[in-house]
Amino acid sequence: MEKTNSGGAGRYTLITGGTQGIGYELARVFAMNGHNLILVARDEDELASTKDALQIFNVDIVTISKDLFEVDNAFELYEEIKDRDLEVDILVNNAGQGQYGKFADTDIWRELSIIQLNISSLIVLTKEFLYDMLANGHGKILNLSSIASKTPGPWQSVYHGTKAFVQSFTEALRNEVKDQGIVVTALLPGATDTDFFSKADMLDSKAVREGNLADASKVAEDGYKALMRGDDMVVSGFKNKMQVVISNILPDSVVAESVNKQQRPADDK
Repeated sequence: MEKTNSGGAGRYTLITGGTQGIGYELARVFAMNGHNLILVARDEDELASTKDALQIFNVDIVTISKDLFEVDNAFELYEEIKDRDLEVDILVNNAGQGQYGKFADTDIWRELSIIQLNISSLIVLTKEFLYDMLANGHGKILNLSSIASKTPGPWQSVYHGTKAFVQSFTEALRNEVKDQGIVVTALLPGATDTDFFSKADMLDSKAVREGNLADASKVAEDGYKALMRGDDMVVSGFKNKMQVVISNILPDSVVAESVNKQQRPADDK
């Protein structure tokens, strides 16, 4: 990959959920291209090991342990970064989780926490850092959407719903700020080889057992390139692109039944 400069000394790329999966690979590709990093995650040990692994790229790396499942912590994260006098010129809202199972059987409190993480914390961080970007006349925001945003999602109804929100919000925000020096891009991966499925209790689903999971590093590279080009969105992977095209053509009821068959437990024939 051709190396690009971050755009200025003292500027940082903030990545939530930056120690695992797609978040880690995004941190790696940004660091590889000369961007200073602020990495946010819950686990301090994982933050430390990620920082050590990325030191080879000779960029400044700041780590902050913060649980974005908690209602006030996105506000606290912003204030801590401001108190440290760090300028965030790129915001990557990567942190997100799901929960597997039929909605009637799943845990409502966990689902409310997922909504807090996938939507509310993303909204807070975007609004707070957008104020600064608008004042500075430049900035970039990359939101982790999903091809799940384009389809109804039986067995992951709340997760698909949160990603539909993220996708719609990202497209609307992009339109609002397109003439003010701000780039807003959505990254839409499909099923990717990360710990997402383990955390979602989804390891028994057909999508995981029988699916061809994407490489997280390829997804991150696609997202980085799209953001740097100023694209509105990028669907990572040819198969996922075709799935989105088909889902845009077929009735939602047909798409929902197809997703149901893909995501149901592997032993459910």
